[in-house]
Amino acid sequence: MTDRQSPANLQYIPPEPVSAAARKGLALRQKFHRGGTMVGVARACDLKDRKPLSDEVMKRMAAFFARHNLDRRARNFGNDDDPSAGYVAWLMWGGDAGKTWVEGQRQSRQRRPVVARARPS
Repeated sequence: MTDRQSPANLQYIPPEPVSAAARKGLALRQKFHRGGTMVGVARACDLKDRKPLSDEVMKRMAAFFARHNLDRRARNFGNDDDPSAGYVAWLMWGGDAGKTWVEGQRQSRQRRPVVARARPS
């Protein structure tokens, strides 16, 4: 593994469906004045703009989706006319597309072989 491939240097570009979900979440938050935190707004802006994300951010996103998966059972989750705060926040973090993308990236990363490099003498 070269230094460019080390976990500290890996960068992930959010795909368009993740960007679209974040954009929608920001629009719903502005319209209904609910959902998400300032951290969520910052994450949504990065996703919307398809900025490269670090491995650490991907871990935070995975943790968000794990913590907030229960929000999907809330009344008005998925309702664009009167969205729950949890639905707005979910979208701001990339929505279902974001969850699927993050899980896929993390699984493929775990399957990558670790290449040991010889130390210089």
